[in-house]
Amino acid sequence: MTQISKAKASSASESVVHRNQHDIRAQNQAVILTAAEEEFVLKSYRGATMQGIADRAGLPKANVHYYFKSKTNLYKVVLRAIIQEWNDGLVTMTVDSDPRTVIEKFVRTKLHQAFANPNRHKLFALEVIGGAPHLHDFMSTAMKDWALDKTQVMKIWHEQGKIAIADPLQLLILIWATTQRYAEFETEIVGLMQKSAYDETDEARAADFLIPFILRGCGLE
Repeated sequence: MTQISKAKASSASESVVHRNQHDIRAQNQAVILTAAEEEFVLKSYRGATMQGIADRAGLPKANVHYYFKSKTNLYKVVLRAIIQEWNDGLVTMTVDSDPRTVIEKFVRTKLHQAFANPNRHKLFALEVIGGAPHLHDFMSTAMKDWALDKTQVMKIWHEQGKIAIADPLQLLILIWATTQRYAEFETEIVGLMQKSAYDETDEARAADFLIPFILRGCGLE
């Protein structure tokens, strides 16, 4: 084998090793984040421990510390991941968008997020109920800016006669309250439905009720 061939083979081997290490790292981090969500929801930030998270993840505690350094850092990473998922899933809206399409998609997206990942909503709610000590900067900047952007668009819609809602912030609060409650109060709601857990029909059932109700309130139905 020539020197060039040996160099190429060595480079290819190193690339495979690096890729495998990257995959293992990503997999371990994903497992830890899922375990952390469960631990923080069940025991709150104060009661959760790195050992408890490691036990749920099926990994040594040293691995959890290696990837995330501390419980506080891991908690913040979990919260940021939740917020990023919500922001990525929300529809882009402009003054030229169709209000009915935007609002319906917004409600469906929020409902799907609530039914698909209820623990994330519960964890976010626990943080906010506790005064949002780890989310204060986010809530006073990014979240505030996001809400301001959306409400400004909806105010223009109202001025143009496209929607009947004159106070769009109340509409956002209503949508958050009605969609996220399915996650945050899952135990209560499934009990009222005389079930032990949600089934595949419940998300559609909620959407079929909420969307026409909200659209009528906006003068869009």
